[in-house]
Amino acid sequence: MPEILPDAPRAPRRARALAAAVAFGGLLGVGGWWAGRDLTAAVQPVRAPLGGARLFDQVSAAVAQKYVDSLPADTIYAKSVAGLLNELDDPFTSFLTEERVRRLNEQMAGTFSGIGLQIDIRDGWPIVIEPVLGGPSDLAGVMAGDRIVRIGKEATKDLDREEVFRRLRGPTGSSVTFTVERGGPEQSFTLLRDKVHLRAVQRVALLQNGTGYVDVNVFNAFTAAELTSAIDSLVKMGARSLVMDLRGNPGGLLEQGVAVAELFLDRGQSIVQLRGRPGTAPQTFTDSMPQRWPTLPLAVLVDRSSASSSEIVAGALQDHDRAIVLGVTSFGKGSAQNVYPLSSGGALRLTIARWFTPVGRSINRPPERNPDDDVESDTVGVSLPDTIRPRFRTDAGRTVFGGGGITPDVIVGDTIAPQPVQALARAMGKNLGAYRDAISKLAQQQKRQMQSAGDLVSREQLDALYADLAARKVAPPRAVFDSAAPWIARSVGYELTRQAFGSDAEFMRRTQDDAALQRASQILTSARTPRDVFGNLERRAVSVPATP
Repeated sequence: MPEILPDAPRAPRRARALAAAVAFGGLLGVGGWWAGRDLTAAVQPVRAPLGGARLFDQVSAAVAQKYVDSLPADTIYAKSVAGLLNELDDPFTSFLTEERVRRLNEQMAGTFSGIGLQIDIRDGWPIVIEPVLGGPSDLAGVMAGDRIVRIGKEATKDLDREEVFRRLRGPTGSSVTFTVERGGPEQSFTLLRDKVHLRAVQRVALLQNGTGYVDVNVFNAFTAAELTSAIDSLVKMGARSLVMDLRGNPGGLLEQGVAVAELFLDRGQSIVQLRGRPGTAPQTFTDSMPQRWPTLPLAVLVDRSSASSSEIVAGALQDHDRAIVLGVTSFGKGSAQNVYPLSSGGALRLTIARWFTPVGRSINRPPERNPDDDVESDTVGVSLPDTIRPRFRTDAGRTVFGGGGITPDVIVGDTIAPQPVQALARAMGKNLGAYRDAISKLAQQQKRQMQSAGDLVSREQLDALYADLAARKVAPPRAVFDSAAPWIARSVGYELTRQAFGSDAEFMRRTQDDAALQRASQILTSARTPRDVFGNLERRAVSVPATP
């Protein structure tokens, strides 16, 4: 390829002519395919009008007939579709393969056919994180921490998660046999696959100060119903206030976001408005029923991974002053998509509208890159400073912001990891998986020494963890490890508690270190009515630094 050079003094005409001849000869030598009929057509194209369909036909025919690598017609059409969708410059419009459609349907329906296991890969082996409550594995006695060593007669060493799931899942009523290690002799299970329900509300707990807690992790077909049942149970247990945790919730079904907001708003209050292409009437969703718990003070937690329907709920409750929002600014996905099935078995996920909160805020913030997840992604775009973001007023006159995510009323927690944690992550690099494996192994070895779920992690345990990392030849510099020791000890403590006492005990231990949850609990403790939660707050957001 010719180089682009700086301007040079003019050469004599004869020299210029000689140089041109040499250059032309060079072009023929390295690219003689430019000459002849194709070159003439390239520099003197036919000027007849060329419609879009004819243009596509000519380009695709040229690629099919003359491109250096032979491409099947199906491949050319598939690439054409991918190029069209990519040129829309919309990260949420995409073609879904048949497999991705199946996974998306499972997520939105909240059910799949299998044996109900949550697994992760540790040291190259699939490890049971937790059986799904009420699923075949839970009923059969499979336990958190079990290592799955064989599925049928096939060893599972070095299988990735997708490969494990494919082997464990199957038609309802079919059977699968797998073998686990649990610190003693191997144990085999033969289970019948069944419909397994993935709960949208993963955690329901009553905290010590009478604050109820619900963790809503997706908006699938059952979210509103599950949330209603969970809160009713907490109220019966004596909950005087409620924290709804939407952190990490990527969204899901629009109608479920509307249904959840309806639980907390009054009849006639607006929830969200969809605005489609120019010339189409906007669609406004309005509450159609009374509040279910009108006297229950409410806090909502969000983070950078709270997106879509999570933001619809948080935005509606914030605009109507029904809940105080805490955490860090949310993802900023202010658009809605429809999924259109295709004859190929795949589907087209297409953005059909943008949505606005009750006071007219658009919180849309285009991500920096395309998401890979089937619902949404945790990719976050560039944040705008509050000084240039549009300002709006809630029903009570409080200032809220548009133009990029839901900004909490109370900012709690750092958006950037502490420096010692960043240094540890850089030092571990691609060996972070080995770091997690070493923590899991340490917990497995020492869980029987735990006297209570709150036992502190000792210096000796941290030294044992470092020795294991060194034996694996992935240990970071000791100074980096020691600097991050408070955060490492926290992770080790969580894993020890989970393996020794279960996930409920682990959750309660995590609440002690959860700055956003602790701040929400403090605010709610002194509130007697929903409006009381705003009584002691300044008009602007309050920043609470994270602690190790």
